[in-house]
Amino acid sequence: MNAPIDASMNATPTAAPESRQSFVLVRIGERRFAAPANLVAELSPPVRLHRFPHTTSLVSGAIIRRGKIVPVCNASDIVGGRKSSANLFYLIADGSAAESGELVAIPVNGESELVAGEIRPAEQAAPGYICGSLLLGEEAIDVLDLRALAKALETNAESSRAEGQS
Repeated sequence: MNAPIDASMNATPTAAPESRQSFVLVRIGERRFAAPANLVAELSPPVRLHRFPHTTSLVSGAIIRRGKIVPVCNASDIVGGRKSSANLFYLIADGSAAESGELVAIPVNGESELVAGEIRPAEQAAPGYICGSLLLGEEAIDVLDLRALAKALETNAESSRAEGQS
């Protein structure tokens, strides 16, 4: 006697909705964020941070990655959170994320994770560097607009330099 055939086994898989994207989950300070995976060049292990005299607290120094000098920006100052003394990795944003076209490193701590999901629109009161939210189980995670965050970092650095010159 033959077992009944499950029709779902022969069904062709449905295509994933176009709004489904990949994200890298990271922790900046005490908050958890999602970054679009297509704008993350790499997650770099801790390497030597080269410090130099400068007038802004938003840049903590630079790292050398794959033969390139990459500024390390303190995103926790922008996104509102305490700086963690345990920066375990650097999220290196793709050059297209910064207006200058250069790579930018953001210290992140804790575990990172690659997930897929659909982005929901940002709340009206959300800051400009948040482009939406990602629902994972019961948790809504803010999605960083890395271009807007890089621009906010550059703008704050320029205004800090201008204040230091006056």
